[in-house]
Amino acid sequence: MSDDSNPFEITPQLLLRAYACGIFPMAEDAEDQGVMWIEPEMRGVIPLDAFHISKRMRRTMRTTSYTITVDQDFDGVMNACAESTEDRPSTWINAQIHMLYRELFRMGHCHSVEVWDEDRLIGGLYGVSLGTAFFGESMFSRARDTSKMALIHLVERMKAAGFTLLDTQFITDHLMQFGAIEIPRGIIKTSSARHWSTRPISMPWTHKSRSTQIRHPAEQSDTSIRSESRFYFGLGTLESCLQPASHTS
Repeated sequence: MSDDSNPFEITPQLLLRAYACGIFPMAEDAEDQGVMWIEPEMRGVIPLDAFHISKRMRRTMRTTSYTITVDQDFDGVMNACAESTEDRPSTWINAQIHMLYRELFRMGHCHSVEVWDEDRLIGGLYGVSLGTAFFGESMFSRARDTSKMALIHLVERMKAAGFTLLDTQFITDHLMQFGAIEIPRGIIKTSSARHWSTRPISMPWTHKSRSTQIRHPAEQSDTSIRSESRFYFGLGTLESCLQPASHTS
């Protein structure tokens, strides 16, 4: 972890390089003027081939009257994720993070999933897309199960598009029910440079549907990972990862 006194000017391009190194930014709170670089010892991931959906959530996805969209209200999702709630009185999303991720969205590297009750935004998530990896940043729910619905929708799109990694940064009880596990930072490396391409992968982000059909549910144990799903972080220190990209013209 490093505070905002580090010498690197944080640009969207630098942020992508940080993600490729397993590093991401957070602020102390919404009023903080800077960000810290976070590099967890244990990294949360959801192996796509072991993604677990409960019977109740399968039924919910089949019968819901809610509409699920992608990239239709990125700002709305970010703002909702940054709101203070009874369970989360403070947030790590400050003005600088808002600015950076909105620019990544404009560049095609950030995406949102929205859940709607008619015209009311009631759930969603957003994250960073880098090569065949998606890094989940935050999610919110204003009605029962709506953040779960957004996650299920995201995973089905990822599978269809050939993505190979869903990084959750940390794990929570909420994510563990879907098969999230922790992987030590120092024992895994990227299996191929193609996973970290800085070109957005082609993905049908603009499709709109009322629900998501789960055609091929994964029933594997939540502790199993196929070899092709293994990703390895800790590719170097903050300085060694970011220094080559820290000079701007």
